[in-house]
Amino acid sequence: MSSSSVKRAPTVAVRVGGIVVGGSAPVVVQSMTNTDTADIAATVTQVAQLHRAGSELVRITVNTEQAAQAVAKIREGLDKQGISVPLVGDFHFNGHKLLQKFPDCAEALAKYRINPGNVGRGANRDEKFASMIELACRYDKAVRIGVNWGSMDQELVVRMMDENASSLQPLDNDQITREIMVISALENARRAEELGLGRDRIILSCKMSGVQDLIGVYRELSSRCDYALHLGLTEAGMGSKGIVSSTAALAVLLQEGIGDTIRISLTPEPGGARTQEVQVAQEILQTMGMRSFTPMVIACPGCGRTSSVFFQQLAQEIQQYLRDQMPHWSGKYPGVEEMSVAVMGCVVNGPGESKHANIGISLPGSGESPVAPVYEDGEKTVTLKGEHIAQEFQALVERYVDRHYGGK
Repeated sequence: MSSSSVKRAPTVAVRVGGIVVGGSAPVVVQSMTNTDTADIAATVTQVAQLHRAGSELVRITVNTEQAAQAVAKIREGLDKQGISVPLVGDFHFNGHKLLQKFPDCAEALAKYRINPGNVGRGANRDEKFASMIELACRYDKAVRIGVNWGSMDQELVVRMMDENASSLQPLDNDQITREIMVISALENARRAEELGLGRDRIILSCKMSGVQDLIGVYRELSSRCDYALHLGLTEAGMGSKGIVSSTAALAVLLQEGIGDTIRISLTPEPGGARTQEVQVAQEILQTMGMRSFTPMVIACPGCGRTSSVFFQQLAQEIQQYLRDQMPHWSGKYPGVEEMSVAVMGCVVNGPGESKHANIGISLPGSGESPVAPVYEDGEKTVTLKGEHIAQEFQALVERYVDRHYGGK
């Protein structure tokens, strides 16, 4: 899919390991582990899972000496598997100590995430922040200065609240909160530059948990700087709530050309896969036409004409099959990620939608003849019937992929 319909706001390009964030690069998908980083085997396994799902950057928590000691070994374990995904270290409170004490950790990470609200207070804060920036300069690492409204710099909050209270035209609570976050990000970015960190090593974020708050703060931040921007609705929640709220916020910003890398901060449901946040991020970008990751399945919602669940099962099976095949297909069949597959449930829209897709099947609805025509690039090629329609259609999809993308 082409991103020509969305003009991105110009930002400085930042290299994070082998990935470029910002500039003219496509929007990057990232995720974060929820393992104990000190558990090397578990963290390597989850990073590998996230990467295979499509995460192009993976952030890990570095909160203790044990976690910091594990980082280089995690990097080594991934390298042994041929997984080069850049690792981002998430630091709060004690990052300066951990990076100084464990240089192999500082070297193994591709980017450091610093939260200005959790670095320290007063002169102590300045020293800790400077230490982390100087280490980033020494090891030539990118830095995300990530402001979060749940942990804002309290000294800045007090200062700006006082100034706002004495203003002739004070901002309301929402406005001043957003302004504090923007100022925090920009002041710390300028300080990082003063300490020697180049603009091409800085990424900013201002994460909030309210959809309108997030949209507002990023519009303001984008209008006042050209740093690369990381988008994410923090504490988005579980299940459909987290998916819907993240999509509502990020889609608006991305459509306005704001954002260079995204993460969907979903709370996993019990037993749920951590990789869901990667899939949602990819689907947001793909459905907006900004990137392509895996063939898209078009399926009708069903109605009284489709009392059978067969088409629902087939759509689910085909969608999962396509996603499962992508690690193998991506190198063998260039361009296959842009393919569309239609699985329709009755004669009303089935033939038409199937003709619009690269390959599609129109299953019989209630009372219709028990046959299923298959269309390839707008032309009917075969009619399936009987008990093995699902297997036969999957085989047709496989042959279509090999025939149309195998020679590229």
